[in-house]
Amino acid sequence: MTYDIAAIRSHFPALAAGTAHFDGPGGTQTPEPVIRAIADALAQPLANRGQVTLGERNAEALVTGARRAMADLLGASPSGIVFGRSATQLTYDVSRTLAKTWSPGDEVVVTRLDHDANIRPWVQSGATVRWADFDPETGELTVDAIRAVLSERTRLVAVTAASNLIGTRPDIPAIAQAAHEVGALVHVDGVHYTAHALVDVEALGADFFVCSPYKFLGPHHGVLAARPELLETLRPDKLLPSTDAVPERFELGTLPYEFLAGTTAAVDFLAERPAPRATGTRRERLTAGFAALEAHERVLRAQIDDGLAALDGVTVHSRAADRTPTVLLTFENHSTADAYGFLAERGVQAPAGSFYAIEASRHLGLGDTGGLRVGLAPYNDSQDVDRLLTGLTDFLKR
Repeated sequence: MTYDIAAIRSHFPALAAGTAHFDGPGGTQTPEPVIRAIADALAQPLANRGQVTLGERNAEALVTGARRAMADLLGASPSGIVFGRSATQLTYDVSRTLAKTWSPGDEVVVTRLDHDANIRPWVQSGATVRWADFDPETGELTVDAIRAVLSERTRLVAVTAASNLIGTRPDIPAIAQAAHEVGALVHVDGVHYTAHALVDVEALGADFFVCSPYKFLGPHHGVLAARPELLETLRPDKLLPSTDAVPERFELGTLPYEFLAGTTAAVDFLAERPAPRATGTRRERLTAGFAALEAHERVLRAQIDDGLAALDGVTVHSRAADRTPTVLLTFENHSTADAYGFLAERGVQAPAGSFYAIEASRHLGLGDTGGLRVGLAPYNDSQDVDRLLTGLTDFLKR
């Protein structure tokens, strides 16, 4: 199925500014249907959810519609979709809730590959922390590295489905199986992964899966997916008058209805635009859409990889066999911060830093500085890549 990149790009007003965006891992640009859905939601009557007034019914429809959309995107049950301010907030909420059920000496496993949002909430939970390391030479995090730190006291394994720093995609089903064999739960950070691959939380073996719509063309908030029957066993802190129903018992305060409308629109965009002739259910159309998107990103990633290989003085730290189209670079005798500024002056957005993956950056020997991160999004094209490579070539000649 043809991926019509010109048609895709036409839906992103921000691209008219002329910037070539390689900052998608930090947050994507927003397509017009998402912008319109947010505005339309705010333009209609809204109230607290209910069934009496039009405003109540509108609010209810926006919430239930977004739960169905995210369930289709993640291969989950709508009754297991929880909305929150961010993936970080949702992970903290889960960690605090689970920690109340743990005893002294119980253990959690965290990895040095992860974003700190899937490390610090568990480190601060009060459980004994066991660290799993990835290989800094290959970027690989293996199931054996996880097995080496599991025990009968392991209560939870926290692991990323894709590194936001170097793109590595660990074998989550194998890791989940190993964790489940010792009776542990698995909390998967899917924030970076969800932007590049069709998620199936059951196939992954994730007990908890978090993601952020603003990483896949939507607005700024967080989403957690879990089995409803698992959520029923958890007792989070909540206000006395607020509902005890699942999933609402995990949602604090009034939900951002307009952002939920935008999230539904983002999911529909991914189901319709990359594969416009796809038919079937929304899940089936998402399957076709992500297949087209992944094929497009593979071509651009190869163009980037080939171009970087021709440049002297560039170290590529993204080396895993299975990874997202995300590349971390450092330069011989050149600062990545300087490269960031140089490219920005030429209309190429590729930021530098550790991007909250502080443990991964340190494990790679890059300290807290990290590197220059180049990440693809659905609207990137080959001309963007040419501009990036030309900019890096000119920078290295300085």
